[in-house]
Amino acid sequence: MNTTFALFVVLLFAAVALLVWGVYTGWMAHRDPEAERVARRLRGIIGGEIRESDVTIVKERRLSESAEVDALLRRLPGIRLLDRMLMQAGARYLAARLVAYCTVGFLAGALLAAWLALPLYALPLAGAAGASLPLLHLGRARERRLARFERQLPEALDMMSRAMRAGHAFPTAVKLVGDEIAAPLGEEFKAAFDEVNFGIGMGDALNNLAQRVPSMDLQYFVVAVLIQRETGGNLTELLSSISAIIRDRHRLLGQVQVLSAEGRMSAWILCLLPFGAGAMMYAANPESMSVLATDPGGRKLVGIAALMMVIGVLAIRKIIRIRV
Repeated sequence: MNTTFALFVVLLFAAVALLVWGVYTGWMAHRDPEAERVARRLRGIIGGEIRESDVTIVKERRLSESAEVDALLRRLPGIRLLDRMLMQAGARYLAARLVAYCTVGFLAGALLAAWLALPLYALPLAGAAGASLPLLHLGRARERRLARFERQLPEALDMMSRAMRAGHAFPTAVKLVGDEIAAPLGEEFKAAFDEVNFGIGMGDALNNLAQRVPSMDLQYFVVAVLIQRETGGNLTELLSSISAIIRDRHRLLGQVQVLSAEGRMSAWILCLLPFGAGAMMYAANPESMSVLATDPGGRKLVGIAALMMVIGVLAIRKIIRIRV
């Protein structure tokens, strides 16, 4: 009974933490005033969404190898967001496999809760925690790929600037970056150059590049190039300036991460300390900890403590995440 309740508490805490983290992250991404202001200005120049009426010669991305499953998945709400996340993470599989992974995770979590004889309301919570694991893994892969892209971008801009000083045209400089720079930046620039070769305008190809890679630094580059194509100017000097600004921003971001390392370590310690202390107290004297499982007041205390931990983690995360 004690083991079952302990596992239930862990699963409940994980499900609530993942749910609150997802809602909070999504809310902050769309409600942050500064980010919303910058995104609104960028959308006004490069376009934030792909309209269905736009003409394209690029083959539409499939969601499944099976035509029947593909047609079924297209009816699901939010499937396009999952497919775009797969593209941004550089995953080599289609959205159908991701949906299958989430379904298996949901069933595994629900079956585990049923095997542990947890209450009925814990089954969907455990299933949701299991279904979120593939999405969390994909989100981490997306963040790592985006970080590699942003580290490669200053070097790519310098290469384009040197190529244009040597007399090459801008599309040739894009092709040079696609051939010489490693993935993921090289792959994306090569795809943009291929679109230009297929007949898409350079502005549209850069817009597609900015939509495939949700990087603010890349969006600054695209906006600068589009404005230069409209108004004129020295593009080589502009690329060199953007490269220097990106390097300075990354250097400042590294300093901020160093200064906020203590806060992140404190967050980890505060999260893991209650579980470690509870495990040691249970090993030393199980009867003293059984009150939290058998007494109604103890169960309420456990729930309140879990909620306060989630609030504390979100507050610390808000403090140490500094936008540069």
